[in-house]
Amino acid sequence: MTLRIDSKKWILYRHTRDFEKLCVVAEFLKSYTKTGISKDEKAQLNSKLSELGLYSERNPELPLDAINHKINQLSYYMFGYQAKVDGQDRFLFSPLGNLFLKNVGDKEKIAKIFLTMLWAVQYPHPHSGTDSEFQLYPFRLIYKLLSEPKLSNKLYAFEVAYVVVFLKEATQKTYDVLINELLALRKFSDEEIAQKFQEDRHAYVNSAYEWDYYVSSLFESAGVLNKREGIVITKLQHGTTNTFRKITRNEVAIPENLKQLVQQLENEYSFLAKPLLLNDPERLKIDVIKEIYSFYPKTLLVEIGEVADDIKFELLNLPKIIEQYANNNEGAEAYLFEDALTDGFNMFYNIEAEKVGGAGNTDLECLYIPKKKKFAVDAKSTKNKLSGVNAGRLEGHREKIGGAYTIVVTPRYVPAVLQDIRTSPIVIIRANTFSEYLYNCIDNDVREIDYEDFDNIIVNNLGKDISKNISDLTISRFAAKN
Repeated sequence: MTLRIDSKKWILYRHTRDFEKLCVVAEFLKSYTKTGISKDEKAQLNSKLSELGLYSERNPELPLDAINHKINQLSYYMFGYQAKVDGQDRFLFSPLGNLFLKNVGDKEKIAKIFLTMLWAVQYPHPHSGTDSEFQLYPFRLIYKLLSEPKLSNKLYAFEVAYVVVFLKEATQKTYDVLINELLALRKFSDEEIAQKFQEDRHAYVNSAYEWDYYVSSLFESAGVLNKREGIVITKLQHGTTNTFRKITRNEVAIPENLKQLVQQLENEYSFLAKPLLLNDPERLKIDVIKEIYSFYPKTLLVEIGEVADDIKFELLNLPKIIEQYANNNEGAEAYLFEDALTDGFNMFYNIEAEKVGGAGNTDLECLYIPKKKKFAVDAKSTKNKLSGVNAGRLEGHREKIGGAYTIVVTPRYVPAVLQDIRTSPIVIIRANTFSEYLYNCIDNDVREIDYEDFDNIIVNNLGKDISKNISDLTISRFAAKN
């Protein structure tokens, strides 16, 4: 069995190989969360990078295009995702992106955070041109191979370029075949390897250039890989130009200070895990993107000493708890979901929320204090999608508390559910959208989270899913304009 069946491969982002440049762009972008970045300010960023010796524009006519590439690279490496609100491009930093910026002065910590970001990178990727046929976590696989004793815990640049980046799916079977292919490749002489690379020069010249010149160098400067120079095996012509790219025996290995974290991440988030599908027919693409970028493992926080206060950790992690309990994987977590939602609604300074529950009752009874308005919250945790809403039953729940409307919080539902609520004072909000809003309030140190915007959205959209409205609110309030 051979793993490569065509010339399609991973598209590894190759705009910069200097990690410091990425950091500067991220800090600059974060500083313009409120005001947005004008063309003049993007030009200022180019000037700042030039002053630091981090930027040299080969085409002076396209400086803004270069900055946009850098923003795309931030998205690729999970600093945050891009979305459009009211025709304006926005960039919302992920939890890991915010954590990175908080610790940007500590090289060891940001190396561990960036490593964890790599663990979240998946194909299909929202900001990558890699073909949708590829369904795996590429860098989890790279670090699994680097942890493999059979490979002496290292990878050569020519191996990544010739075999690894063509793997489309990570299963135990394809992994075993990959190991055998790499071991066989190591037995070939330099002349035999050079001949193999000439067989499909176009595909290999790109895969070698992306990994050896850009990505592995970027990872070395980030402190997440050790790189050792090896001999040049051969050179391949790049297209029809006079440029030739090196095929080398440069090798990479895991730095000693990251080996424990790599092992912990692999134990909890395996390279064999199935990635989320951007074209999932049962979910909106933006919901999938939110879930991809919400990766925020406790393992990392413990590793870098972020969990000094358990209460604070639970508060910061509340959004993730809501999502976890909402999926109700074992059936017993439904009540925990209700507890988490109660804590969530009580984060609004002008809401008093109390868990009720029990047969014939709403899950949460809430009071919007300034308007003396009550409303009900029903936590629809379910292992599968919510298939129906009994509007009559929810009306009975509201009447018991004198509620004006009902909010149904659920991770996912079938489209027919909207027909169940279209004439009722009921709205649906997806759990990850609700949690994302709360997370950004916490991370931006919003001491008094106001419910007014939620209430306005709800009363103007009864009978609908308000997830997009809340998502747009989050992005417009906390995302940088780019």
